[in-house]
Amino acid sequence: MKASELRAKDVAALEKEVTELLRAHFGLRMQKATQQLANTSQLGRTRRDIARAKTILAQKKKEAAK
Repeated sequence: MKASELRAKDVAALEKEVTELLRAHFGLRMQKATQQLANTSQLGRTRRDIARAKTILAQKKKEAAK
C-alpha cells in the first residue's frame, strides 16, 4: 500500500488498517512455520506496510494533538 493512500485515511481507518495488516502478517508467519508459504517476500512486504501505516498514524495523532 502506498503512503499517499494511507495519508488519505482518517485515524480510525488507519487503526483498522494496522490491525488487518497485523492479522495478515500473523497468518503469513503461520504459513511459513508450516511450510505452506511459497512466496516468502510477502512477509517483508507486510512488515514494511505495517511500519508505514504506524508511522502515518503517529504523524496524524501528533498533528491532531496540536
